[in-house]
Amino acid sequence: MKNYIAPILILLVLVSSCKKEDKINPFAVSKHQVGFLNDSTQVKDIKVLFANDSIVNFKEDDSFAGGINTIDIYEKGGNQLLSISPTEALDSTATISSIRLLDPRYITDKNISSISTFKDINDNYKISKISNLINSVVVKVNELDATFTIDKKELPTNMRFDMAMKIDPIQIPDDAKVKFFIVHF
Repeated sequence: MKNYIAPILILLVLVSSCKKEDKINPFAVSKHQVGFLNDSTQVKDIKVLFANDSIVNFKEDDSFAGGINTIDIYEKGGNQLLSISPTEALDSTATISSIRLLDPRYITDKNISSISTFKDINDNYKISKISNLINSVVVKVNELDATFTIDKKELPTNMRFDMAMKIDPIQIPDDAKVKFFIVHF
């Protein structure tokens, strides 16, 4: 019996000392990371990170406009996953400025995604700022460095047309749906 105890103890020590390799969740969202993308990812790396997906880069002639073109990522099945905005136009070494999350599988550790409601956001994060725009309200969450756009059609009628109105979180209906979920780097 004693002959079995020593090998079992050695085996237990070896198994417990083996460190499991941390795998990145390809749909996890945090302040400085969206799946495999982070605040230091360069545009040229996107092709490698999304090798199994379709990458659409609208390279229009921006010689006069100087605009930054977005890079859209689609699954092979056709569903759009992300829309990525680089910091510089037509520069493969540019990093990412912001990512618009379109697929509801992209989710925070508090279960917030592109199909969340205002109540979900308000219950889980501190609202840093609410901006009143022409057709939408933008809710800023500093903890994620993210913005959530809510269409004004989701608001009561008396709030839809007054852009000068200061909007408090209590005025936004709990069931107001998120139109856009954008993480900024």
